Amino acid sequence: MDLVRETTQLFESGSREFAVRLWDGTVLPPPRLSDVRATLVLATPRAVHALLPPTTELGLAEAFLDGDLEIEGDTIGLLASAMRWEGPRPTRTTILAALRIAASRALGRLGERTNIDARLRGRTHSVDRDRQAVQHHYDVSDDFYRLFLDEEMVYSCAYFAPGARSLEEAQKAKLELVCRKLSLEKGERFLDVGCGWGALVAHAARCHGATAIGITLSENQLTEARRRLASGAPGATVLAEDYRKLAGVERFHKIASVGMMEHVGLRRLPEYFAALHRLLHPGGLLLNHAIADVSADVPALRFTSQRGGGFIDRYIFPDGELLPIGTVLGAAERAGFEVRDVESLREHYAETCAAWLERLEQRFDEAERLVGRRRARAYRLYLASSSAQFQAGRISVFQALLAKPDEKGRVHAVPRSRGEWYGARPEEVQKGSERTG
Repeated sequence: MDLVRETTQLFESGSREFAVRLWDGTVLPPPRLSDVRATLVLATPRAVHALLPPTTELGLAEAFLDGDLEIEGDTIGLLASAMRWEGPRPTRTTILAALRIAASRALGRLGERTNIDARLRGRTHSVDRDRQAVQHHYDVSDDFYRLFLDEEMVYSCAYFAPGARSLEEAQKAKLELVCRKLSLEKGERFLDVGCGWGALVAHAARCHGATAIGITLSENQLTEARRRLASGAPGATVLAEDYRKLAGVERFHKIASVGMMEHVGLRRLPEYFAALHRLLHPGGLLLNHAIADVSADVPALRFTSQRGGGFIDRYIFPDGELLPIGTVLGAAERAGFEVRDVESLREHYAETCAAWLERLEQRFDEAERLVGRRRARAYRLYLASSSAQFQAGRISVFQALLAKPDEKGRVHAVPRSRGEWYGARPEEVQKGSERTG
């Protein structure tokens, strides 16, 4: 049987917008004129097995991690076009051939793989298991994250304000936008839940004169954030703490949760908002910034299933859950919050992930040396697929400004128009630091 000839039949669908190259050098151009500048490479015959039914997202991802599948050119563009593709068209002969090479695929990888998948213990979303999940992702290597994040190591959606010329400017603009939405003032107590490497607490203290506290479950982030704050951010502190264990501390005037709620889970959502509600002064504000699912449970690659689990859950964000924005706002209201503003930054996150991916691909050899080939490829796939899904509107990211009215129904310092949030250009953020410093 001619496996190359049979494999070419998998890609005969007229909806394919990308080129394909097989392990023997055979090139299959797109059936119609396409502006997708990328090629899907089947580097070995083992790749055929991942494309055959029952085709799973996890199987395709693992074929990419193993190097059986490769993407040359525009990674995001290829994944975006794959989301529009009808999928492979297998014949009976191709399926029989794939079954014969399935064993060789497994044997060929035996002993080669480095286990990078998450192996968590304990009850889902318990304090201990959440700590394991956070450390699986964030404690990979600070040097690795420095390859693609901005100089402040902000690991969440940037805000590309008019005039922003770089990722660094866009991330500074996002930090300022969060503080402006919270109307953060000098002397106020500010809490950053899931503070990462400390950029937001440092900005809140330096540029707004707040007494800022950040909390994280990541050991790497804790160490690096404390080092950074010690070199010039008086009034800012970072603690190794879970938000559920802060109930006994003094209340805060303002709270931000940026890119953290994705780790909470649907079942814990009422507990999450109840805890933050208790931590706020009456009249205080919460800025909840999180990715939301808007896919209606339709797979990103419509010809695949989630059998065996999803790639992101297995390798990147174990136990992570993306919830619809309506579910989130309903839980917040039931906890006693008043919803004051909701804004989607979907296009900004697509651009942020694309910027991260470009930086990672430019320094990919260093990434492989730091975290290994398979993990570096996992991050390449995760950043590209995230950008493609934000572009397509399958996922979004929302900033919800929530208030805890006092006993008279009053909320302190909420702007009457959004114009007060977007007045400054990115380069003016530094001037704010000079005024409060």
